[in-house]
Amino acid sequence: MLAAMPTAPGPRDAGAIPPSRDRGDACPGTLRLHAADDGALARVRIPAGALTTGQALALWDAAQRLGDGSLHLTSRGNVQLRGLGEGCGGELADVLAAAGLLPSPRHERVRNVVASPLSGLDGRGEADVRSWARELDRLLCASEAATGLSGRFLFALDDGRGDVAALGADVTVQAVGAADAVLRLGSDDAGVSVRGENAPRAALLAAEAFLDAARDSGTRCWRVSELPGSTAELTTEVASRLAADGISGKLVTMPLTAVGNPPPPGAVAGPDGRTTALSVVAPLGVLTAAQWHELAAVAEHDGNGELRLTPWRGVILPGVEAAGALESAGLITSPASPWLGVGACIGRPGCAKSLADVRADAAKALGPGPSSLPVYWSGCERRCGHPHGDWVDVVATADGYDVSVHGDEPSTGMPPSELAAIVAAARTSAVTR
Repeated sequence: MLAAMPTAPGPRDAGAIPPSRDRGDACPGTLRLHAADDGALARVRIPAGALTTGQALALWDAAQRLGDGSLHLTSRGNVQLRGLGEGCGGELADVLAAAGLLPSPRHERVRNVVASPLSGLDGRGEADVRSWARELDRLLCASEAATGLSGRFLFALDDGRGDVAALGADVTVQAVGAADAVLRLGSDDAGVSVRGENAPRAALLAAEAFLDAARDSGTRCWRVSELPGSTAELTTEVASRLAADGISGKLVTMPLTAVGNPPPPGAVAGPDGRTTALSVVAPLGVLTAAQWHELAAVAEHDGNGELRLTPWRGVILPGVEAAGALESAGLITSPASPWLGVGACIGRPGCAKSLADVRADAAKALGPGPSSLPVYWSGCERRCGHPHGDWVDVVATADGYDVSVHGDEPSTGMPPSELAAIVAAARTSAVTR
């Protein structure tokens, strides 16, 4: 009865017609703000989600002085500031630049890099990819060609556990053992095996090869999945460019390890069983100014001064053991929370296209415990910010809500008063089938 749509791209039909791009890339950034019903919106790219406490406090200050005070986490581990006033763009840019969050104005929208957030903390990954992320960001900001990438083009650096490998990135580099990695374009099984120390350079060369292929195709492609034809030829071209750059690479074919499991909230144990970090999640991905400030304070005084934002709208605090202050602040610190797995777009009144106040309705329909399958509430059929993989898809319409999961026919026109039961039924259907 109920169904959801997978969003991680599957194998592409070689005869598929790529999307028509009849306008420029309007993806928002920090220098190109987006006009919303609640004011201007800025999207601050945070490569690998890595923030110092000083940078976190700079964002907190900007949200309070220039915006509505809240900080919104995105499905790529970035931060959005909303409710920004007219004419604040220059001041916002100055604040971010002073904090080291705007290293290259010309590259600010292309620094889309996700990385396994628990890398180096719990001993489960094959290699610590945080250094890869820092080097890739440096290389991106030094590449003239990279300025041509769309604000939607995504890099994923997976430490071998398969978490961010499931996010449908354009370029995925996954650790294989302690010293090697496999680079893939889109969702193809074919890839190029390289040494780990060459992974950042290989990722950049792959992106630059994509730009050339997009130009040569005569289409305005923004993502690898939009290229006409197979990506096998592009993968071969990447291997050739690696060789020309002095990087040894070998064409390989192996299934991508992609499990997509987000870090559960609570203590993160290292290989010796000791707590190495604390994982918390923001309800509906939104943190108040007070919650954000508390996160920064705990990271500074109880941890190592670092925050790692996750693509699942959570935060990892390395070195932090106790969750008391953050639990009191209203953050999710336990896997038993009914908010776990529940997400929503901004909805009314922040978005003119939204047909409902989805955040308020999500709170009313909250179940007694956590969802074993993500439940995402969308104010319209665009489904902005939806999760990857399978999820319970709750979409506002003019007649109520459509609820679906796993490709079955949706239950349509559900009034808000009946949503709790129908969403619970969707979750049960998804788990038991």
